Order: sequence, then C-alpha cells, then structure tokens
Amino acid sequence: MARIVMVEDDPLMREELIDILQKEGFETVAITDFHDIALQIATLAPDLVILDINLPEQSGFEICKSLKSKGIGPILVLTSRDKLQDELHGLYLGADDYLTKPCNRDRLLARIQNLLRRYEGQPSLIDGGSFSLDPNTFTLYKGSQSLVLSANEGGILLALVQNRPEIVSKRALSERLWGTDQYIDENALQVNLTRLRKTLRQLNLENQIETIRGQGYRLRG
Repeated sequence: MARIVMVEDDPLMREELIDILQKEGFETVAITDFHDIALQIATLAPDLVILDINLPEQSGFEICKSLKSKGIGPILVLTSRDKLQDELHGLYLGADDYLTKPCNRDRLLARIQNLLRRYEGQPSLIDGGSFSLDPNTFTLYKGSQSLVLSANEGGILLALVQNRPEIVSKRALSERLWGTDQYIDENALQVNLTRLRKTLRQLNLENQIETIRGQGYRLRG
C-alpha cells in the first residue's frame, strides 16, 4: 500500500482528499501542524507528497525545494494558484506534477498513479539534517555522494535520525541492535559506534554523532 502524505491547510479540502485517497486504498497521512513541515514529511518516508502552495507558515515552494534537496519525492503540487509562472516555478524547484484546484477526481488519481509508477522501486528517504538515509537499505546520501552502511551501523544511525534531536540511550540502542534491552557489554556497542563514525568520515560526517556522558548519544543539529 502506497503511503501518501498530504499538506493542505483547508480542513474541508483535506477531508475530501483523505476520503478519495483512502477509498482508493492509499495509506493517507495529513500534515496538520504547519511547523517544520519538511522534517515531518521526511520522518514519514512517503511514497508520494501532495503539496499545497498557500500555507500558514511557509510557502509550498520552499517546502518543495527542501524536500527535493533531501531526495524526497515524488511531489504533486495541488493548488488554487493557476498562473503559468507559478506552475513553471514549482516545476523548476522539483515538483513532479502540478494541478490546480478544483481538480477532477479521476484526473487527480491518474496523476498519482503515474507518479507512483515512475518512482516505483526508488528509495524513500529520512532526513538526517546534513544527509538522508534510506531506512530499508541503510544507504546514506549526502549531496551527490552515497554509501551503504552495515546492518549494525545502519541500525544505530536510523535510531539516532528517528529520534533527532533527542538523546538515544545505550539501552535503547542495544535493543535495536540485539533485540534485548538488557544492556550488558558496553564494549560491543562502542565498537559499532566507532565503526559508524569511521564510515561517516568518508562523507565528512563523523562529528554528527554526539556522546552525552552517562545518557547515550544523539545526532547533532
């Protein structure tokens, strides 16, 4: 089931779209907190984003640009702004399609299916601030560079990214890596963290992980 994240501030329009998408079998998540929208979307790792332009705190154009810089897509802009320059600007910033409201239901669904087919098999990424992480393959992306982490390295980094900027305890990391919260061997965890930092050094990211003495670790930024 494809996961669609929708950014629409009009409650009536939002409910109508949710109803349409859910009846078609899509897992639909609506953003209702319009603060740090790009971060919320990255955490949800969607298969497709439906994005309005006129939003309360930040322009949809800015959000589109931010999402594309993190490798997140596809993005379908759905807006009442019907001027050609707005459409061209959205496409220039990386939007994959642009529709104006009110939009025919069948046209909307056809565009969604088309985008999902185009992006099928491409990774959904989680935003780590200065990098993105594919949670399925533990592939790390920074700009045009990428590298694949080992299972333990990826498990640690995923836990830190998902909880950023909160501290992740050593016990929680032990449970993530070894399936138990019985934190016994500090050396085993430390070895894996050292390996992760060494790997991150290849992309100049080794300082992203901060040690909080007596508590655990967190991702900077």
